[in-house]
Amino acid sequence: MLALGGELARRGHAVTMETWSRWQADVEAAGMTFVAAPEYPVFPTMERPMTMYEAVVRAVSETRPAVARARPHAVVADILTLAPALAAELEGIPAATLVPHVHPAPPPGAPPYSFGARWPRTALGRRLWQRLDPLVERGLRYGQRELNETRAQLDLPPVQRVHGGLSERLVLVGTYPQLEYPRDWPAQTHVVGPLLWEPPSDPVELPPGDAPLVLVAPSTAQDREHRLLRAALEGLGELPIRVLATWNRRPLEGAPVTVPDNTRLVEWVSYARTMPQCALVLCHVGHGTMVRALHSGAAVVACPVAGDMGENAARLDWAGAGVRLPWRLLRPATVRLAVQRALDEPALRRRAAELAAWSAAND
Repeated sequence: MLALGGELARRGHAVTMETWSRWQADVEAAGMTFVAAPEYPVFPTMERPMTMYEAVVRAVSETRPAVARARPHAVVADILTLAPALAAELEGIPAATLVPHVHPAPPPGAPPYSFGARWPRTALGRRLWQRLDPLVERGLRYGQRELNETRAQLDLPPVQRVHGGLSERLVLVGTYPQLEYPRDWPAQTHVVGPLLWEPPSDPVELPPGDAPLVLVAPSTAQDREHRLLRAALEGLGELPIRVLATWNRRPLEGAPVTVPDNTRLVEWVSYARTMPQCALVLCHVGHGTMVRALHSGAAVVACPVAGDMGENAARLDWAGAGVRLPWRLLRPATVRLAVQRALDEPALRRRAAELAAWSAAND
């Protein structure tokens, strides 16, 4: 969202961005007006028994005045952030949806979203996956009922579509079209490529030499014990490569680690400056890290751990730009084998270069 808003501001539009206070300096540095979004837990606990949709109703009451004051020509809401879109509807302002990852509604015959299974190779495989469609449909209808109950509390009419959080006017899908399974897209849906942004940071010194550079880029939200980072430090030390590894400002607690001679371990690294120099990126395959690597022409070794990472790994594998390493198989030896395989397959680098070329040609 910072990437989108910042680019709109650079093109001369007046942009207001409502988000958490931690991002205020970055919002204002990008030329936007900052508005503080409501911040509170959205999952029920004994101390705070508030469901997600109860939180939405409350957030609408706090967001609507900001929308009314700004009187924008359009509101863009994240797919998981319903309140701004509902506030815009109440104010009679067109609302668009930004999907900052692959589209969460796969085409018919595809595995359900987040299963981590890739597009079937045969018609029989597609028919087998379609047998799960009724189960998925029931889940979507349940979500539709909850959304319509929320809309009723706001005096808004019910929606008939199951993906009620997606705009009927404009949906921007912020990923590569090469990562999307084949389908006929609705007229309002546009796969626009990844929207890339990162906080400012100081440059870091790379490991010396001219051997292939591998970046170890763990998730900033998952793997709190740094299993991937520890396995990489132990498994990659003997390979004829250079390794730049980061702990992403989450200290390595517990057993001490040994940093091999071919490796530099740092607190933080700029992906935008570093990844274009990399042959390979080893990561948990959060969407932002994955598409930044592909934008830079680097192949990816993906070790998904939670959330939509399994889906991202499946799309990466299907697109031919990386190697999957299942979380349950994560060991120093398997990291070494996956990295060796990725470096030994020129087709992966060629495919990553194709996506980087697409990025250069498509703003």
